[in-house]
Amino acid sequence: MKKIEAIIKPFKLDEVKDALNAIGIQGMTVTEVKGFGRQKGHVELYRGAEYDIAFIPKIKLEIVIAENMVEKVVTTIQEKAKTGKIGDGKIFVYPLEEVIRIRTGESGETAI
Repeated sequence: MKKIEAIIKPFKLDEVKDALNAIGIQGMTVTEVKGFGRQKGHVELYRGAEYDIAFIPKIKLEIVIAENMVEKVVTTIQEKAKTGKIGDGKIFVYPLEEVIRIRTGESGETAI
């Protein structure tokens, strides 16, 4: 099993979610986060004053999947989240030792 974390632009969430549902991904956790990478934030103008926005709003997706789905999920996220501009985000893939469904006690891939 693997855990995939993807940091994407907020306006890409629905497109990514719909594409993941289409390939059979049934669940994910979505969190609103803030951060920066190489873009180092930006400056916004509000009522004539400049404000330095150091942390940019992003969306973090967390998805737990079977090992055989990793390439398909990563490719789908890359295709749907890409704008070609700086700040498109990152995808992280982690090994996952165990998953346990609290309600039924199921474990392993059956708990996904």
